Amino acid sequence: MRIIMGTSTNPPARGRPRVRSRVRPRLRLLLTVLGAALIPVIAMTVTGGAAGAAVPATPSGWSLVWSDDFNGAAGSPPSSANWITDTGHAYPGGPGNWGTGEIQNYTASPSNLSLDGAGNLRITPIKSASGEWTSGRVETQRSDFKPAAGRILRIEGRIQMPNVTGDSALGYWPAFWALGAPYRGNYWNWPSTGEFDIMENVNGINAVWGVLHCGVNPGGPCNETTGLGANRPCPGSTCQAAMHTYRFEWDRAASPNQLRWYVDGQQFHSVAQNQVDATTWTNMTGHAGYFILLNVAMGGAFPNALGGSTPTAATVSGRPMVVDYVAVWQSGSGTPTPTPTPTTSNPPGGGVDARSTIQAEAYQAQSGTQLETTTDSGGGQNVSHIANGDWLRFDGVNFGGSAATQFKARVASGAGGGVSGLIQVRLDSLTATPIGDFALGDTGGWQSWRTVPANIAGVTGTHTVYITFTSGQPADFANLNWLTFST
Repeated sequence: MRIIMGTSTNPPARGRPRVRSRVRPRLRLLLTVLGAALIPVIAMTVTGGAAGAAVPATPSGWSLVWSDDFNGAAGSPPSSANWITDTGHAYPGGPGNWGTGEIQNYTASPSNLSLDGAGNLRITPIKSASGEWTSGRVETQRSDFKPAAGRILRIEGRIQMPNVTGDSALGYWPAFWALGAPYRGNYWNWPSTGEFDIMENVNGINAVWGVLHCGVNPGGPCNETTGLGANRPCPGSTCQAAMHTYRFEWDRAASPNQLRWYVDGQQFHSVAQNQVDATTWTNMTGHAGYFILLNVAMGGAFPNALGGSTPTAATVSGRPMVVDYVAVWQSGSGTPTPTPTPTTSNPPGGGVDARSTIQAEAYQAQSGTQLETTTDSGGGQNVSHIANGDWLRFDGVNFGGSAATQFKARVASGAGGGVSGLIQVRLDSLTATPIGDFALGDTGGWQSWRTVPANIAGVTGTHTVYITFTSGQPADFANLNWLTFST
């Protein structure tokens, strides 16, 4: 739920007609996408099922820091011991329209913000007869959510987004997020104090966005006002049709430290400490911690970027975001084992064997791409929506002592119209000179796969491998399923 000082405008959206349910902003325009990998669902993750379930049991090796399962009488407000209810169109003395251009008036009315008597909090936007929109927004009393050194903090909520789609949903902007403690009472130091958007959604699209905001605005290491973000569809049932579990992890056990985003236990975004400068990282992590927010905005920069001016006359009133629980856990003492990222194989000396089939979706970080189900042999997923300037990063690729001299990739393209680009291999830095590349044009469709070889300068040892994509056109030009290296 980005806070935009001064302006509230975001650029237009990027999307491919072939995946209409996965419309997303173009990397340099609305979201800079970094770091995603699918990981196993762990025991504490709950998806689907009935609303009003209890906070999950604390797993072994973790401790519960704080939680609210929203038990209480129907129509009652959320616990004042846990939550502050925000009202109006701004913080006192802060940027108007909450810094985002959203139009609703937040109230404490039970019609906008109340427990439902079945173990849920409901935040409901309502349009009055005069045309005014009202809604609800709460933030935790506590603003000290932060992992101890060497531990992992996990912020999790089980939420059903407002059950509305299409034109009826234009302008809906539900969010589950966290702001750095120094923002409270200042309201003009964003984004330097940090913002973690654990779950954002707009316009009833079946997708969850996870975003980091940091540094300075505009621009800076987090590409403000857009932030460093990624999105994906909700697993199984749509985000609007069912409860899903949204989780954020701040890992001070990993070196470098990491921030990770999950939906139903599947990681779809990460940002590492070394992806921003030391001052920026310290400014957003060196303070007392974060407070957590839940709200449903109407209109504003993000929904407008994807749907034009919102809400519209077609937007329906009264569809709530339903929150089953919010909980915060911290890993135990010592050096916890982070949630693993899948790798393809483990050669002698560690890392990923360069000569194995390295699945494209097993990257450790990425920028600008998405994942989709592939029809290629073996099934699974491929990396999609690849355009100029996008990249994938694979850590610890072990080439061994015998030089690899060839690169092969399984690729497809439905770009058409003369759109083409280069698929390049770089070692240890995004700005390193490519050691090899090949050109890719239309292969006959986004799932029309072929294996393309390219010669590379001989490589030995273990390296961070960047696969970068360069094109003279702005359109998407490639899908990538796997890659490998050989002698």
